[in-house]
Amino acid sequence: MAVKKAQAMPIFAYAGVDRKGIKVKGELSARNMALAKITLRKQGVDVKSIHEKRKNLLENVFKKKVSTLDITIFTRQLATMMKAGVPLVQSFEIVAEGLDNPAMRDVVLGIKGEVEGGNTFTGALRKYPEYFDRLFCSLVESGEQSGALEIMLERVATYKEKSEVLKQKIKKAMKYPMTVVVVAIIVTIILMVKVVPVFQDLFSSFGAQLPAFTQMVVNMSKWMQKYWFILIIGIGLAVYGFQETKKRSQKFRDSLDKLALKLPIFGDLVYKAIIARYSRTLATTFAAGVPLIDALESTAGATNNIVYETAVMKIRDDVATGQQLQFAMRTANIFPSMAIQMVAIGEESGSLDAMLDKVASYYENEVDNAVDGLTAMMEPLIMAVLGVLVGGLVIAMYLPIFQMGSVV
Repeated sequence: MAVKKAQAMPIFAYAGVDRKGIKVKGELSARNMALAKITLRKQGVDVKSIHEKRKNLLENVFKKKVSTLDITIFTRQLATMMKAGVPLVQSFEIVAEGLDNPAMRDVVLGIKGEVEGGNTFTGALRKYPEYFDRLFCSLVESGEQSGALEIMLERVATYKEKSEVLKQKIKKAMKYPMTVVVVAIIVTIILMVKVVPVFQDLFSSFGAQLPAFTQMVVNMSKWMQKYWFILIIGIGLAVYGFQETKKRSQKFRDSLDKLALKLPIFGDLVYKAIIARYSRTLATTFAAGVPLIDALESTAGATNNIVYETAVMKIRDDVATGQQLQFAMRTANIFPSMAIQMVAIGEESGSLDAMLDKVASYYENEVDNAVDGLTAMMEPLIMAVLGVLVGGLVIAMYLPIFQMGSVV
């Protein structure tokens, strides 16, 4: 059953007097004005004036989005508050006040309003499926049902932090070469549009035939001077088309997932990251008391790769028929032997969650080492590419001058 997306609650600006007779004013999120007045009265505020704030369209356009890092920080802060014995509703208020992102603050206050209205914490989270996935909600629900919400929030916070660190490592590996490539393209365009025409005017005064390589660069420069806007629009359309196709086509996303595992440089890094996510997610859910079959279903989506998502769902079906997890993983033939052996030890000793946690830590360290090695390997490769681009242009421009010198 699809969960209806929660709408942001209205914000009310108020002014009044507190119990000490001091004038106070501020803002409060509530479902309606009546509930806002009741909440303020509970806080000891004698309301003198209150009105709903009008939404600014420009604020909505430029409003900062909620990121996974925001969710991670919220989870850790809420876990800390709960562990310190602060009531859940009060914890929401404290956490919301300390958030820098207004969008995340609205989400937290929305959850607070739902809980105050009688909804469960899990039910409130499920009102925001774009921010809190099924795995997150399942773990919180397990904590609520067992009466150990603070312990479960601590585990969820640790899981989110480790997942965020792993994601940042992957981004670090991808961002460096992409940045250099973009800079190289910009530098090349500037040279072709601004520098080459200067040499072109100089060559035309010679009246001699240009070398083939130089003539090719000059022709490219002429085209870019006339149609540079077409080039920019073409690049923009290509990027937009790629993003839209990826967003709308499941088949295209599946093809990208399969390609990512086969890339000569990044494939190994992606593979280790998937194994780390699989192990970490399964360890967290199983340790939380979630049945293994349900834990595998949640883990399948957390792998973020169609190849492993399909394999994990097949493993889930095999486990459901009574097969051991280690045999199901071995049959899939896409998991490293080290991970399978650790799972086997965990199943035999009754400490599956602990063994999976060790596997996750091992492959997280492997990802870290792979990122460092990849960065070190990419630096000379990128310098070579830059040298070929810029050096090729320089040679093309000076080649006629060298030929003239040899003639003289």
